[in-house]
Amino acid sequence: MQDLRPPARLPLLVLGMLSLVGGVLAGLSRLALDMPVFAATQAGLHGALMIAAFFGTVISLERAVALARMWAYLAPACAGAGGLALLAGAPTLLAQVFFVAAALILVLGSVQVMRRQTVLFTVVLAVGALCWLVGNLAWLIENNVQAAVPWWLGFLVLTIAGERLELTRFLPSRPAAAPLFSVAVAVVLGGAATSLWREETGLAIFAGGLLFLAAWLLRYDIARHNARQKGLTRFIAICLLSGYAWLAVGALLGLGNSFAPGAAMRDAALHAITLGFVFAMVFGHAPIIFPAIARVKLPYHPVFYLPLAALHVSLATRIIGSAGEWYALRQLGAVLNGVALLLFIVTMVTSVLRGRKRGRV
Repeated sequence: MQDLRPPARLPLLVLGMLSLVGGVLAGLSRLALDMPVFAATQAGLHGALMIAAFFGTVISLERAVALARMWAYLAPACAGAGGLALLAGAPTLLAQVFFVAAALILVLGSVQVMRRQTVLFTVVLAVGALCWLVGNLAWLIENNVQAAVPWWLGFLVLTIAGERLELTRFLPSRPAAAPLFSVAVAVVLGGAATSLWREETGLAIFAGGLLFLAAWLLRYDIARHNARQKGLTRFIAICLLSGYAWLAVGALLGLGNSFAPGAAMRDAALHAITLGFVFAMVFGHAPIIFPAIARVKLPYHPVFYLPLAALHVSLATRIIGSAGEWYALRQLGAVLNGVALLLFIVTMVTSVLRGRKRGRV
């Protein structure tokens, strides 16, 4: 058997969802909110649970489905196991080893895809996977999550950007698009690398690269055209364009040194990217990706806009709270962030059940 059957993929997805729940609760605990004991003990590992465990599992699972090779599923299995190890309170080293193994397998899979089709977007996807590996290694070697943050953000942003770049082939040829995209990626990578020994300078360069990439996506992505369509196509486009706007906000805050540990607006800068940008992409792509992974129908409904609106309003509330030093407002925004994610999950599950009901009629 070359590929893993859809029902057998669901446990991997469940592992990722456990890390998502644990990561959200750990994040709320960081803001001095009353959370279960296990979440409070993992408060310092909120970023690892969300990026290395949850997104690592989901992204590598999506890539394994595309590769259709059994060995590729070891990546989401290791990422999910790393998240489970963190949640269980196992030694951090065990989780770090799992995450390094997961990233290495994802890199190998991405290189295989790149060898089949050597074009810019497959190269960028491989570079994104390499960022995850470098970030995990930096965390392992430095024993400090902060060292991994630029690389983890690079992993998420470049993976999304590479996937969006692939779709620009359906648009009329624009000679400047590919060179500008390559420059943006190079600046992002250069900033992340520089941050390892000159943190403030490197993070500023990194933020500049993210802003450049946000501008490129707003200018060249097919979402600008699809926003004039209807139904699911329009919904996805709105998710994408709103996410690009949040990426620009996070980058602008980063240019003001808000990526630095201890910065007053660090929470706002990081969550503008990880919540506003990345989760907007998740909301938009879920109606396509989830059916591909689980082989279920997920029919579109206008109610899909509800969790998207909740995400943006809650994030704006959180950032305003940070900017005005209104801690209670920042806490409220964080709680509403969690509500928005829960609402999204409920909306997707309800849509799946509706799709099954239609199939039986």
